[in-house]
Amino acid sequence: MTDQIELSGVNKYYGAYHALKNIDLAIRKGSFTALVGPSGCGKSTLLRSLAGLESISTGTLRIAGETMNKVPPRKRDVAMVFQSYALYPHMTVEENLTYSLRIRGTPKAEAKKAAEEVAATTGLSNLLGRYPRELSGGQRQRVAMSRAIIRHPKAFLFDEPLSNLDAALRVHMRKEIRALHDRLGATSVYVTHDQIEAMTMADHVVVMRAGIIEQQGRPLDLYDRPVNKFVAGFIGSPAMNFIPAIGGEDGRSIILDLGQRQAIGLGYAVEPGRKLIAGLRPEHITVAPADSGGLKVPVAVVESTGSATYITTATTPELAVVVNGRAEISAGETIGLDFAPAQLHLFDAQTEKRL
Repeated sequence: MTDQIELSGVNKYYGAYHALKNIDLAIRKGSFTALVGPSGCGKSTLLRSLAGLESISTGTLRIAGETMNKVPPRKRDVAMVFQSYALYPHMTVEENLTYSLRIRGTPKAEAKKAAEEVAATTGLSNLLGRYPRELSGGQRQRVAMSRAIIRHPKAFLFDEPLSNLDAALRVHMRKEIRALHDRLGATSVYVTHDQIEAMTMADHVVVMRAGIIEQQGRPLDLYDRPVNKFVAGFIGSPAMNFIPAIGGEDGRSIILDLGQRQAIGLGYAVEPGRKLIAGLRPEHITVAPADSGGLKVPVAVVESTGSATYITTATTPELAVVVNGRAEISAGETIGLDFAPAQLHLFDAQTEKRL
């Protein structure tokens, strides 16, 4: 499998503001890559740079092996799907779909046939004569995707396409977009601030912060081995717990500080006295009897969804715990918490990098 998109040493400046910082990224042909990170991290700037809507300041961008630095957007053969749908309100669904073909001089009958084929793929066959104002949000998003598909581009670029939809429809459309990607064998680059979207849809996730790539890889690799505290806290829901800690005097344990000090044996070496941050995912903590000998903590809040129970402890820092199913626990009582040392993630307190 070859690389469809390559960025080498890419920088983007807006005056003195350094928006993208020495970006190196290879996107494989046929892959689904998600760019994820908090607002202002540079993910949309990177996507717009791929589309040619932003010019890169330095570095090299290649699409299908061709350098694109100076190539205008219309000649890059990529299709962008926007958050706002960007449909022509005065055109029917069919006219919106065939617009790009018509301006290229495609015969009317051929364009109509292409629209019907794409509409059949995306479930729009019964809507070709309607106008955007007559469609639901999900249907409009499907039209926007169909308009991109009809061009058979080298890559699909999605800029937070589901942000305007309600929660249930977002889940449905996530599945639709991924299924379409698989059917078309397309190369897709998808920008989102929602790490759940990134984890469930993509086969390659790129986590960005302040214009740099913090980590990239398969979704579960980022979940299992985050390179630093930022990635650890960003990937996973509910977010990872972080607890101050120091290396134990025996060199093979750490001491957690939750208002009470608790020694945890590790089975591997840690520098005595080293200041650390211990990361522990809520789903990796088990509730145990208060007299079990593990961590003993008071409960602040209990929230049940039926399928799971979410517990927040009255500690400093507070801990989030997820229990499958229902738990007979009430706010104000004291519970024991247990976990396997192998599930701890240790970070240096100063650099915040993984040990």
